[in-house]
Amino acid sequence: MIDLVIIVVYLVAVTVVGIVSRRQARGLDDFFVAGRKGSPLFITGSLVATIIGGSATVGMAGLGFSRGLTGAWWLLVGTIGLVFLGFFLAKKVRNFGLYTLPQLAGKQYDGRIALAASILIVVAWVGVVAGQIIAAGKILSVLGMGSPLLWMVITTIVFITYTVLGGQHAVIRTDVLQAGVIFVGIFTGLALVMSRLGGIGGLESLLPADRFAFPVSDQFSGLDLVKLMLLVGLTYVVGPDMYSRLFCARDGKTARSSALWAALILIPFALGITFIGMGASALLPNISPEQAFPAIVKEVLPPVASGLVLAALLCAVMSSADTTLLSASTILVVNIVGRFKPQLGQERVLALSRWAIVSFGLLALALALVLKGVINALLFAYTIYTAGLILPVLAGFYREKLKVTSEGALAAIIGGGSVGLISKILNIKHLDLGALGVSLFLLFLVSFIGRKIKARNSIQEKT
Repeated sequence: MIDLVIIVVYLVAVTVVGIVSRRQARGLDDFFVAGRKGSPLFITGSLVATIIGGSATVGMAGLGFSRGLTGAWWLLVGTIGLVFLGFFLAKKVRNFGLYTLPQLAGKQYDGRIALAASILIVVAWVGVVAGQIIAAGKILSVLGMGSPLLWMVITTIVFITYTVLGGQHAVIRTDVLQAGVIFVGIFTGLALVMSRLGGIGGLESLLPADRFAFPVSDQFSGLDLVKLMLLVGLTYVVGPDMYSRLFCARDGKTARSSALWAALILIPFALGITFIGMGASALLPNISPEQAFPAIVKEVLPPVASGLVLAALLCAVMSSADTTLLSASTILVVNIVGRFKPQLGQERVLALSRWAIVSFGLLALALALVLKGVINALLFAYTIYTAGLILPVLAGFYREKLKVTSEGALAAIIGGGSVGLISKILNIKHLDLGALGVSLFLLFLVSFIGRKIKARNSIQEKT
């Protein structure tokens, strides 16, 4: 019963934050980027809370359960991506002073690229939000009250509500609160699990030696690591949720330091969550992998600790869901609707944004009921997004040196994204990695052809 009380108090608390934040979310800057006043503490906390979501808790504990220490790579590839983002791009991103990633792509190239990027992100990010909803159902089902479906509906309603009310102000405030709860909850859970096992030595005595292999193992090859680095790690370098945090920073220096601090903080989280999954494999070997973390909460932890860890897991899910939901909804209204209806006033844009949040959240809930698995939902989204958009945006930061064109970027987005979608729908092995190659090939081939045609036309005009 104490578990349920803690969860209800948490859900009420974040809703109250949304109600309080509504008074500060009246203008576009306030609603979309929290007035661009974010300090290093708030931006770092929000980044960490956004990243530690359903995939990094329920999903990664499941990977630790099934294949051991190499499961940590799901989050560790993100630390590598954040380091690259911090050192090379974070200041540039913040200094654009925009609302969304597609706006940035439009500045790099033109309006066609902004529109194509917007459509790709909106489609892909339905899967990201769905992954968080699935995780929420798995987590709260351990309470033994209601079905996973019921909890998926309840948590979706809650994060839609406070996001609609307070916009980015509510998201950042709840993220910082949730980051603290996540830290305390996860490492409390880890300490109790390790104590039950007799420490690392006890865990080693209960699991096969290959579960401790790193950086690769019999179940996780070098090719698997490369695929994860590219398909997941690159989303931390160029990601609408990452960039939405950076746009909220008060300056470029804050954006850079926040990305680097977040990268450092993620390392102990990656190892801690993976060891919890490995502990579940030793203590509860007959459960399904993605039930590893929730089962530990139910079967191993004492009542008060289990309530705290459940709250931490739910915080992880909600903090990722609200950010991705707001990012996708903002892109839909600002970059897609706004392109065709540029005359819309500020109040109308805010109203449409709130309706988009509701619609997008309900669509993600519907998809969650179909996809079932957390990692499957996230990989579905990341493959489409990464294969289509990341390489054109990265090249756009160095457009003059690389000599890429708008036509090349458009071909890369359409071609790479389409092949990525086909690879997931038809489940064609390794085609997801091939989709990234298609994007790279089209980016430079079409850019090269376009430059040649332009040069030839220029010569003909002169003669």
